[in-house]
This record gives sequence, C-alpha cells and structure tokens, in this order.
Amino acid sequence: MDGAGGPGEGPAQEALQSLSRRLQVQEKEMELVKAALAEALRLLRLQAPPNSLQDPGAPAPTRDSSPAAPPGLPPTCSPSLVSRGTQTETEVEMQPSPGPPGLSNGPPAPQGGSEEPSGTQSEGGGSSSSGSPGPPGILRLVQPPQRADTPRRNSSSSSSPSERPRQKLSRKAASSANLLLRSGSTESRGGKDPLSSPGGPGSRRSNYNLEGISVKMFLRGRPITMYIPSGIRSLEELPSGPPPETLSLDWVYGYRGRDSRSNLFVLRSGEVVYFIACVVVLYRPEGGPGGPGGGGQRHYRGHTDCVRCLAVHPDGVRVASGQTAGVDKDGKPLQPVVHVWDSETLLKLQEIGLGAFERGVGALAFSVADQGAFLCVVDDSNEHMLSVWDCSRGTKLAEIKSTNDSVLAVGFSPRDSSCIVTSGKSHVHFWNWSGGAGVPGNGTLTRKQGVFGKYKKPKFVPCFVFLPDGDILTGDSEGNILTWGRSLSDARTPGRGGAKETYGIVAQAHAHEGSIFALCLRRDGTVLSGGGRDRRLVQWGPGLVALREAEIPEHFGAVRAIAEGLGSELLVGTTKNALLRGDLAQGFSPVIQGHTDELWGLCTHPFQNRFLTCGHDRQLCLWDGEGHALAWSIDLKETGLCADFHPSGAVVAVGLNTGRWLVLDTETREIVSDVTDGNEQLSVVRYSPDGLYLAIGSHDNMIYIYSVSSEGAKSSRFGRCVGHSSFITHLDWSKDGNFIMSNSGDYEILYWDVAGGCKLLRNRYESRDREWATYTCVLGFHVYGVWPDGSDGTDINSLCRSHNERVVAVADDFCKVHLFQYPCARAKAPSLVYGGHGSHVTSVRFTHDDSHLISLGGKDASIFQWRVLGAGGAGPAPATPSRTPSLSPASSLDV
Repeated sequence: MDGAGGPGEGPAQEALQSLSRRLQVQEKEMELVKAALAEALRLLRLQAPPNSLQDPGAPAPTRDSSPAAPPGLPPTCSPSLVSRGTQTETEVEMQPSPGPPGLSNGPPAPQGGSEEPSGTQSEGGGSSSSGSPGPPGILRLVQPPQRADTPRRNSSSSSSPSERPRQKLSRKAASSANLLLRSGSTESRGGKDPLSSPGGPGSRRSNYNLEGISVKMFLRGRPITMYIPSGIRSLEELPSGPPPETLSLDWVYGYRGRDSRSNLFVLRSGEVVYFIACVVVLYRPEGGPGGPGGGGQRHYRGHTDCVRCLAVHPDGVRVASGQTAGVDKDGKPLQPVVHVWDSETLLKLQEIGLGAFERGVGALAFSVADQGAFLCVVDDSNEHMLSVWDCSRGTKLAEIKSTNDSVLAVGFSPRDSSCIVTSGKSHVHFWNWSGGAGVPGNGTLTRKQGVFGKYKKPKFVPCFVFLPDGDILTGDSEGNILTWGRSLSDARTPGRGGAKETYGIVAQAHAHEGSIFALCLRRDGTVLSGGGRDRRLVQWGPGLVALREAEIPEHFGAVRAIAEGLGSELLVGTTKNALLRGDLAQGFSPVIQGHTDELWGLCTHPFQNRFLTCGHDRQLCLWDGEGHALAWSIDLKETGLCADFHPSGAVVAVGLNTGRWLVLDTETREIVSDVTDGNEQLSVVRYSPDGLYLAIGSHDNMIYIYSVSSEGAKSSRFGRCVGHSSFITHLDWSKDGNFIMSNSGDYEILYWDVAGGCKLLRNRYESRDREWATYTCVLGFHVYGVWPDGSDGTDINSLCRSHNERVVAVADDFCKVHLFQYPCARAKAPSLVYGGHGSHVTSVRFTHDDSHLISLGGKDASIFQWRVLGAGGAGPAPATPSRTPSLSPASSLDV
C-alpha cells in the first residue's frame, strides 16, 4: 500500500477519514440529544396536571405512532425539521441563539409565517431590544437562502473544527430538559405549523396550532402568537354569540356650540332640543313639567354622521335635523340628508334630500305662514345650493345656486312663505319663491341682494330675526343690529309669487363689542341679542332701546344660541359647549357642560359612580355619573392623554403629552406630585391593584415604574421596563400586583416581573394562566376575537373588560362601541354594535359596579354614558346569531 496511490491520494484519504470520524462523533452526540429529550418527555408525562390540554377521552397512541406531547411541549423532533406550512421551507437548527441587538418596527417578511426571531421573544412575533442572550441550545428557526439548489444544513460547516460542535451539542444535551420547559415559542420547538401565508398588509387571520397550545393572528402581515390557558382544552368550548348584556344610552354630556349654529330650541313639551355628535338630545331640565323624577334625556339616534343644524316645526312637535357627509367603515360615502321626525315618539317621519346635497346640510328652516308645509335647506357645497321641499311628500319644489360665500342662516318670513332670507359672509339675500303650483321642480327662486349703502358692510352677518311688523333685524360681526324695512311700493303687491319685496336699512344700533352670534324674538315682542367677544346678553325694546342685560362668565365662552323657555326662563348655548339656564335678573347656571376638543383620557372611580376625562382642550374634568353633572374641572395647561385613579380614590394620576405626569388630590384638586419622564407623550398610566406601584407607558418605548405611598400622594422611582420596540399603547397589572402585560405600537405583547426588578419575562408561555386585575390590552388571547377582518392594527383604540369578567367593551375607529362576551377568543366573534359617536371612539371604561359604560368620542368631544342592562343576570348566553346584530335604531327612548 506504500506509494500505491498517486501524489494526491494522501491528503484526500486523510480528509475522508477526518469526515468519517466527525460523522461518528456527531451521530453519538445526536444519540445523547435524543436520550435527553426522551427523558424530559418521560418526566413531564409523570408530572402532567390533570387539566391537561389533551382530551381525556382521546384514545391512547399505538406503539407505531409518535407519542403525543404533553401541554407546553412539542412532539419529539430531530435537529433538522422542515415546516411545510408555507411556500418557503423553514428549518429548525439546534444552536445557541444570542439575543439580537434590536428589532425593526416594521413587520417581518411574510414568507416566514411561522418564524419568530430568536432572543427575547414577544407575542407580537418580534424580539426585544434588550435582555440577556438566549440560553444555549434554544431551538431557533433559521430561514435558508432563497436558492432552490441550496441544501438543508443538517450539520455544521466542514470548515469548523470538530471540537466546536462537540461543545455546543454537549451543552444542549445537558440542558435540554430545562430548555423545553423554559422555551416560550411554539415556532421554535420544531413542530409543524399548519399556517398558510399571512397574506398582505391589512389581513387578519387566526389559526389553531397543531400542538393545541397557541393561536396566531396577523396584523399588517405581522404574526402575533398567543398562548391558550391550561384550563381550556378546546377553542370550541369557549362562549359564542353576543353577550346577554346590552347597552342603553343613558346620558350624553356636551353640546355642539363651538362650531355650529341653529342648535338650540325649546319644544312645546318644554324639552330643550340640541345636538352633539350623531345624537339629537331632548333634555328636560330639573323641575320641568311631566316626567317622574324631574330632569332627564331622550335621544334621537337616526343619523349616521354628525348633526349640523336643527329646525322646529311651528307645531312645536316635529323637528328637522340635517347631517354632514361621511364615510362608513368600508370607505363608502354616507350622503348628507335631512330627517324630519316626531319629538314625542322619536319616529322618523320623512327623509329628505338623500343624494341631493353635497358635503353637508348647513342651515334649515320650516315655513310659518302655511303651518310648516315647506322646508328650506342650504347645503355646504361650493355654490351653497338653496332648495325648497314639500315636507309631507319629501319632494323638491325649487332649487338655485345661492352664493359662493358661506351661508350661516336661513328663514321664511312668518307673514309670507314666498319670502326667504339668507345671511352669511358679507351678505344678506332676499329670495322670492314662486311655488310652481306645487309641481316638483317647477318652482323658481329669484334673489335680491341687501344693499348696505352708507352703512359699513360687515364681514359676516351670522343671524337675523323677523319682527311682528314684517321688518327684519340682522346681527353682524361689527357688533351692530341693523333694521331692514320693506319699501312701500313693494308692500302693495300681495300674494305668493307676486310680491317683489325689496328691503333697505332703516336703522342701526351698536349693541356689542365684537360679533353678534344670536338674536331671539321673545313672546312679549322684545328681542335678545348675544355677543361673542363681550359675552353679553341684552334685551331690546321697541326702537332698539336697551332694557336689561347680563354677562356670561368667561369660562363658559361666548353666546352661541338663545332659546326662550317657560315663563321668563332662558336657555343659552355657548361656544365652549355649555348649556346655561336662568334669566337676566338672577343670572345663569350650567345644566349641560362638555369638552371643546379631542378627548382621549378616561378613568372611572374605584368605588363611586364618578369618572374623569381629559383631552386636547387641556381641561381635566371629574363627572358625577349619578347627578349627570360636572363635579369640577381644572386647566392642565397641557394636553391630557391618560389618567387613572388610585385604589383609595384619594388621588388621580394624569399623563400629559410632554412626558409630564401629575398626581392630584381629588377633593382639593391640588397637585401633590409633578414628575417628568422623557420628553415624549404618555399614553397610559395605571396603578397596581394594591396601590403600591404606578406604571407609566410612554412613547419613548419604556414603562416607568414608581413605588407609591401615603395613599398615592408620594411616589419614588422604582425602575424601568425596557424592551419594547415601539411606543407603549396599553398595559395591565396582574391581580397580585407583581406582573404587567403590555402592548406596543408594533403589536408586541410583553410580560414583566415588576416585583422581581422590572425584568422582562422571556418565557411568555408561563404567563398564559396569569390572572389580570384589569384587561385593557387590545392584544391577548382573551380578546383577540374582537379584531375585525382586514384590520390594519389601528382599528381598535380602546378595550375594557367588565369587573365581573362577563363582557368586554371595545371602542373602534368607525364611531362604534361594541359589546362582546368575555373571553372573546374566537375569530369573527359576534358583538352588539352601538352608534351615536360622530368620530373615532377613543376610550371605553366600565364604572366600578359595572352598572354603566362610559365612552369618549374623539374629535366630536362627546361623552356617552351607557346603562348596562342584564349585568349580573344568570343563565346561559343566547344562541349564536347568524350575523352580528346592530343595535343602532332610528331612535331610542332612554330617560
């Protein structure tokens, strides 16, 4: 054999022998790994709890079949496994996996549907940016290069020394049993995942894992894995169908006076009618006639978008309300329309102008001379189309382009329905309407423009009123009241269609500093005017002689609307969304108050029927849910975004948009603590259930933990939870006050051991049975069924579980409040749906006894208090409906 081979055979033979030796070593090491895995499985089977996820009635596996894995463990796997669940092969390679330095906020590549990056794992499918490297031997998914001819790597590279794999595998073999217990990722256990491709952005889909220990859903293509609690053997045993509890609109806080007119009237019944969001409110003040118990509210809820104007029929019963244009949840346009409805029954009588108006309905008026047979409408299109409609038939009788300038008011002359007046930006127009014998579309409208002549032409004419003698008073932006009289020649031409009335200015009186927003003709013939800048109410007699006046307190804003109540009582709406009641002699007090800008912060009192709100108007308001009134409010000087009561109720923490957070005494309203963490906005503050800790979630991706003493009055920094890859959105404390579950803007679900030093819990699987004091996180196994199909991850703004853990309320981006059964862990779970808000619903919270639910509208600045009906009732849930029922009736009779 010496020299028998060629010159190159020596090195080749040595290489072959080396490979053979290394192969034998690896085979022996693999035997060690298999033995360790088998021993771990045997020990776990002996220690398996009786409430295992495995069905006790299932037949035992045969000798030829693979042994079933107990809860939390996969089937026995070899070091090289290929998942066939996606189009791209994914293999599991056994090797140490140190944590990566960070995680991008963007979603992962969709082809790795069953892949979770190694390192600190989140249920959002991503790894955290901090934490120690993964323990040696953890199973990690490795994505192969995108080449069809690339072989799978079943062993380490031949260029590596033989000692390196030996060291790695021996460490794995020694710790395999511990690793299987500590590993929190089902994707890293080598079991095949039957998931299909996650799909494109916007898709949402849930799947039941083969091992029966997790479900997975996708938001914008990002996989989110959630582990099933050990007490649930099958998803099929979870509740299905809508909850037995229902919601009834109990009270609406707020009034839309900031940016709307024609928004306050008094009906024949004595009820005050006004609007906010999509709801027209019929309010009976305390001590009003009829109705047990004095004051109360009823609500007309037939509109699908925000109401912008009202008109009351001469009979004092029928009401016309016009809405703006909008879009539904599918992006389809909702056309503006006018509803004519009965204020006694709250039934819709007529729908006028569907498809005829653009952008919205800006102004409305019923005719007076012919008992309200006609309705005049001005829309918000560029030309501000003026149209006249037959109220009984809902047909359009005449239409014309009004003006390119904004129109703020419209009205029929009470003496002659052929005369219509409009006013707005730099104009007063007098219209003559010829009815065309009642034939739809045959009527004509002709215009004469009011001439200011020697009087200064104002920038705006916001309001006007008809006097009994036929003259017209207008209030303008210069603070003047002008009297417009008819010429004698035109007054001699009677009859509809024949009158060619021309009005000219016959008198002027300077009434207010700044604009005049409202004029009101009283029953005794006097006129009231309401000022903007000076906030004065002035009563005028014949010849515009000032008789009496009063001033509205500054914190209520300027006068927006005036309505005459019973006797000498007056109702005044203000630009800061308050509704005042009183008279000129005794002054005015608020009966309805509200916020004036976008709302986000909401929390309910731990043992009283009170709740607190804050928002972009920088006001912090405490509301009495039983008295339906504002208890107190303070100016935060900054935007408030979140709040939470201490369990004692003595203090409340408020998070601001600058990174500051305040603690206020709820009785004295004094600030007892003022701290700043970072310089980005705070999105959530939450006290632990025992009141010993305060957690603050920030947009700087951190959760700040403070220890609390003296019933919340004192606090000191305890630590920080660092590990999220995006801003914090929601968090909840465990019932024992030791742990936190948190969500972030990139759909991560992380768990934290606060008592143990604010440590990130690497093994999320071990948190599957943890009980949570509150459930406001929008991502988690118990609530993943609330997400709609096609969601982009921002469709749900807020979520809250009831204290009795029977239902969960959801605030969505489509102006709706949903009520689901809890737990809601089945895809496409049915819900009860409630409308009324005119903007995205930003927050929902149950009161301490679950008797009511509070919801906040975003830009509509509305607060709805819903009564929860059937709460605490026993009995099984009703049968599952074939579709999600909608509880958004045309009206509600909730007093």
